[in-house]
Amino acid sequence: MILVTGASGRFSSALLAELRTRGVPAMGGSRTPSEGQRHVDFSVPDSLDFSGVDTLLLVPAGAQEDDRQIAFNRAAVEVAERDGVSHLVYTSLTGAGDHLSMALPHRVTEGIIMASGMTWTILRNGVYAEILGAPLSWEKHGEALRIVSPLGDGAVAAVARHDLAGAAASVLSDPGGHERKVYELVGSRAVSAADVAGCLGCEVRDISLGEYRQLLAEVGMPAFRQSLMLSIASVIRHGFLARTGDDLPYLLGRELTDPLVVAAKALAARRAVVP
Repeated sequence: MILVTGASGRFSSALLAELRTRGVPAMGGSRTPSEGQRHVDFSVPDSLDFSGVDTLLLVPAGAQEDDRQIAFNRAAVEVAERDGVSHLVYTSLTGAGDHLSMALPHRVTEGIIMASGMTWTILRNGVYAEILGAPLSWEKHGEALRIVSPLGDGAVAAVARHDLAGAAASVLSDPGGHERKVYELVGSRAVSAADVAGCLGCEVRDISLGEYRQLLAEVGMPAFRQSLMLSIASVIRHGFLARTGDDLPYLLGRELTDPLVVAAKALAARRAVVP
């Protein structure tokens, strides 16, 4: 049996839908499972049970402090090995993101998985095109609206979420063909804030990281999230996420969805709610 954790999230939901389309039976696991899903709550390690699972796709719990994230992931790996899981697939972070504040738990978890007795595949996912616009905001400029960006001239090899789900589905459909593989699942083109602005036909105003920090504080974002968002903006601004790759189209067997179209659509939806 294939078990996909994080089933209530957008990535895992898309993955499960892709597996159904391919006729590959799989079950979702979630802290709040719907009918036909298994209860999986990483925050209660003693409750974890992967019995009957042959292939496990481990999607880590939402962003939190490193020690807590690593403890959850370690428990999940140990229980998977205890319960006889033969192949573990882990959704990690692209190697180009090692400067991000969220990178360390992923690298530690990769090491834990590789040291286990299970076979494994590591999917180092790139930045979702859907959330590329997260550091961007809208402001009124005369009678029009323009983008406010802390990203400078930086670009990111973003990827559409459903492309990453398709790649994961390819691995889960034939885990034996991907044993002990680490895939860098980044886009085939790099997209900048200026590209998004051009697609939407608007101007973009660049701000410093200090100004961006102030904006995050003004909207009441918790300090932990502020640090995470500043890390993302700084790494993109200084060019560390622009590296492209070929692993994703290889796993998909097709060209990638245009990340610019996806990013622009997501940001345009937020424009409609500007007061």
